[in-house]
Amino acid sequence: MKDLKMYINGKFVESRSGKWIEVLNPSTEEVISRQPEGTVEDVNEALDAARAAQKAWAATPAIERAAYLRKLADGIRKRKDLFVDIIMREQGKTLSWATTEVNVTADYFDYMASFARHIEGEVIPSDRRGETIILTKRPIGVVAGILPWNFPFFLIARKAGSALIAGCTIVIKPSQITPENCTEFAHVVEESGLPAGVINIVTGRGSVIGNEMAGSPKVDIVSVTGSVSAGESIMKAAANNITKVSLELGGKAPAIVFPDADLEASAQWILDSRIGNNGQICNNAERVYVHKDIKKEFTDILLRKFEAVKVGDPCKDHTVDMGPLVEKRALESVEAKVENAIKQGAKVLCGGHRVGDKGYFYAATLLDNCTQDMDIIHEETFGPVLPIVEFEDTDQVIAWANDVEYGLASSVFTKDIDTAAKVTRGLEFGETYINREHFEAMQGFHAGVKKSGIGGADGKHGVEEYLVTHVTYLDTHYE
Repeated sequence: MKDLKMYINGKFVESRSGKWIEVLNPSTEEVISRQPEGTVEDVNEALDAARAAQKAWAATPAIERAAYLRKLADGIRKRKDLFVDIIMREQGKTLSWATTEVNVTADYFDYMASFARHIEGEVIPSDRRGETIILTKRPIGVVAGILPWNFPFFLIARKAGSALIAGCTIVIKPSQITPENCTEFAHVVEESGLPAGVINIVTGRGSVIGNEMAGSPKVDIVSVTGSVSAGESIMKAAANNITKVSLELGGKAPAIVFPDADLEASAQWILDSRIGNNGQICNNAERVYVHKDIKKEFTDILLRKFEAVKVGDPCKDHTVDMGPLVEKRALESVEAKVENAIKQGAKVLCGGHRVGDKGYFYAATLLDNCTQDMDIIHEETFGPVLPIVEFEDTDQVIAWANDVEYGLASSVFTKDIDTAAKVTRGLEFGETYINREHFEAMQGFHAGVKKSGIGGADGKHGVEEYLVTHVTYLDTHYE
């Protein structure tokens, strides 16, 4: 078992509490490491370090900040195999998904470095003679980055990469379920020569660390990826200081299949979008609406693909399609949602059960006979379960797709551009994928509406989350 350490002001430290929190491998239920149980005092030490380092970091030319980001990317690539192994062990990702996560994390730091020469202001015409209005962008300051467990490594880059290139410093709180990849990343930070205090890592319980960070007057923005309930708690804590929040929360993505779609390809894209990361992504396809004219044919194709999904320990078998759910509570939640769906009239076509008696594995599950009023259509499942709903016309399916409290991802499968355009215009979601799987691009903007969040990440708009504007009225008319 490995003892992890926090990283505060350029040093590896243990918690003042002297207590530890165990980390389990969800495939074996074995303890693989333990993390320091951070305290309020640990949080404030990290925030003080970030605050002390921020002005000098902001004054560092952006092109020099970019050079550090590229060093972080290089350091990740040198440790690629180590990070892949950690992610597979502590989160349960398959080899292909863990490898993709590590590669994209390194690429993301490189991509954010490219913004060094693209943080731009404006010159605005004045109504007065001899006056020029100049709008500039400045770093917002100190960032509190609260990470989820489902993409524990990539979210380091999504938050820190954008923040650092903008001139901010950051305190990162990894999920207590998956902290090792983040604490190992601290060695990359140390070797990069990044000034002390620019990146800090505090481990522990969200109820302690997260709430203290969100409610602190030392923080200028709280960036959170997590559940709706976590987002609500963060907003309440941040309200005390009117601190800006950026929230990426839950999702209930609809996939809509029209009669003219390529059924074989669409079924594969939807399968990939449902079982990706073992069904634990906020923009996973959570429900599929199939036109009545192709309902039977498409369901048969989808069933064949779901039945072929291979489940197992990704550390022991690199060919599995799915690993475990992340913890016992996640497994119990999925079991309860499927049982409730059956009680409400859903029919299990395949899956619907735990796999094995050790580890938190759940079979890829396809549910038929589902109707719009069922809980499984409205509540986020966060597991490899896909309910099928039949629809008749376009206006009906748009209304059904929007009939949820979430608004993150959605997808449409059709060869008709008019249909695609109409549905896209009508959908109340931050993202719509047409004839492809659900997987966003780093140069886009990953953002939701309704209870899926506030603000967003990626691309130039993601960088601007960490910037504030300053307007100067320059009067050179002296007559």
